[in-house]
Amino acid sequence: MFSKAASEQLRKEFWTSFGKSFPRKWLLYNTKIKGISFKFQADTKTACVCLDFENPDEVANILYYDQVLSLKNILIAEHLPEVIFDDEYVLDNGKIIQRIYIPFEEKFSIHNKNTWQKCFEFYVKTMTEFELFYNEYEDIIKNI
Repeated sequence: MFSKAASEQLRKEFWTSFGKSFPRKWLLYNTKIKGISFKFQADTKTACVCLDFENPDEVANILYYDQVLSLKNILIAEHLPEVIFDDEYVLDNGKIIQRIYIPFEEKFSIHNKNTWQKCFEFYVKTMTEFELFYNEYEDIIKNI
């Protein structure tokens, strides 16, 4: 069991190590669509790469999500065959959003440094494919 301070320190070290190991400018919040962002997620049990739809305008949120959903077969066939579409993903704070994500399937804990490198490699490979897809179909996704 880790103290809150030790856990926080490990989280900070995890993200710093990732940034230093793979220095690159990721798309993340720069999708040019309000409330839609790519994210790297990691906790004590899981890690994933996701595209979250959190626009305060729920109608716009659903329309953008539906645009990506219409491209689902392309995303699966050409980029990320293991992608998951969840139109009612519940965040830790109880908020319900739409999320498209790819989970890291190997054993992982942000508290276990031995699992970090494989997770970092998963992040780079997966986010790169996600960004390639987004960049190719950005005009379609934005066209609501």
